[in-house]
Amino acid sequence: MKKDEVPQDLGSLGKITKEVCYATDSSGKYVTELSSGWDVKTKALDVAWDDIKKRVEAAREQVLANNASPLLFFMEYRLMDISILAGYTGFWQWQIKRHLKPDVFAELSDKKFQIYADAFNIKVADLKSMTVHED
Repeated sequence: MKKDEVPQDLGSLGKITKEVCYATDSSGKYVTELSSGWDVKTKALDVAWDDIKKRVEAAREQVLANNASPLLFFMEYRLMDISILAGYTGFWQWQIKRHLKPDVFAELSDKKFQIYADAFNIKVADLKSMTVHED
């Protein structure tokens, strides 16, 4: 694409940041150009975020139905999987899988609750009650 054809559609992050794109200048050489967004990319990201919102809501429903512990909700909310959470907490993956069971989660020590709360950047009370505070 030519330098003057780089999309400048206002995207989700267009007011905050710009994206570097490669384009050709008048002599045909590749140069970098800033783009404030691209409508097609914005729509694709919106679809992805809608999917994430559905996954978070499904996790919330599983916790409320007592089929999973609040860990599942916060993992979905923070876009983590078991291996990522294991990296943040130092727990083995098999331990986290056990802690996803509501009855096992309820019996965790205060120290383990605090480790999970720190990993999710929340308070222990919020972890137990599945409360989200947007900062």
